[in-house]
Amino acid sequence: MAIDKMEQSLRPPQLELKPFPPKMITLANGEEMIVREVKREEVGVLLGTIQPLMGVQKDFYDIVASRMYAEVLGWFEYRVANEFVLVGAINGEIAGIVNSRLIDGKEGMSFHTMTIKRGLRIGAQLFAAKMEHHIDILGNDEVHIVAESPIGFKRWMIEYALEDRSSRYPALRHELGGVPTFTLTKELWDRVKADKCTGSRPVPPEKLATADKLRMPSEYPQIPGFKRG
Repeated sequence: MAIDKMEQSLRPPQLELKPFPPKMITLANGEEMIVREVKREEVGVLLGTIQPLMGVQKDFYDIVASRMYAEVLGWFEYRVANEFVLVGAINGEIAGIVNSRLIDGKEGMSFHTMTIKRGLRIGAQLFAAKMEHHIDILGNDEVHIVAESPIGFKRWMIEYALEDRSSRYPALRHELGGVPTFTLTKELWDRVKADKCTGSRPVPPEKLATADKLRMPSEYPQIPGFKRG
């Protein structure tokens, strides 16, 4: 695709990111979830999955969904530098999404974790996959993280015992509004990943193929009676 000079001037410089190798996680109910990186041309199914949750106030889905929608759209439109998006899919249906970006080769900036299918620690698994990508695959030394809900604070700040970097404000400010910033360092990740990060590789081709074509959820536990139009 030819890019004119004006469009080129609007795009941020990009680092070349190594791809996330897909993995398969067996959930507590026995279902198999494929975790893989999303391709830019799949943005439509992502936005269609996120959009219904923008009106759900419970557990702050509204702010998480609204911000993630903008971040994913910004990634698609080349308006965010060094962003990646991972998805968890069960038989092709999207069960959760995470996104994040690299500041540079050493630091990462975690954006959001969204769970659609709840009660199976899908969000926790996808968050761990995101950290795995940052530190083990992309080689970051640390990832900056904030929480926008009490559930997120319990899952990340408390369960991971993240380092509180809020005293470094304003020198260190997370991009999500400058709220108190916590950090996962490589040293901390190396201590917790055996407990937090699961899944197997390589994914058998027939299993990986189930996630070739992603589908939007037909039901949302957060939206009783939801019907996709």
